[in-house]
Amino acid sequence: MTKVIFFKTNGVFYGFEEQGHAGYAEEGHDIVCAAVSAMTMLIINAIEVGYASDVDYSIDEKTTNVRVIARGALPGVEADEKKQFAVSGLIQAYYYQLNDMLEEYYDYLDVEVQELHL
Repeated sequence: MTKVIFFKTNGVFYGFEEQGHAGYAEEGHDIVCAAVSAMTMLIINAIEVGYASDVDYSIDEKTTNVRVIARGALPGVEADEKKQFAVSGLIQAYYYQLNDMLEEYYDYLDVEVQELHL
């Protein structure tokens, strides 16, 4: 099962961590894993290139642990308020998309939110 934990503070999404293989099918044929991987890279590239905002990420292919932190989503870190909302909104959209996937793939995917006070 792939577990995705989203990080949020004061109602603002600013990152997530993914752990584990979905186990839907064999490696190379796992559509759940492929979807999560593709969306994760979309988020990283959109923040880094599309919004020109810093994003810290680590990807461990051996353990399948992925951690993405976009501090630019947080008030007081990013001076451009529109960029701040765009980055946070992108991460929040990923959260909603994964929740939609849960309806069909609940045996292979788990999604949580951790409200942290920074």
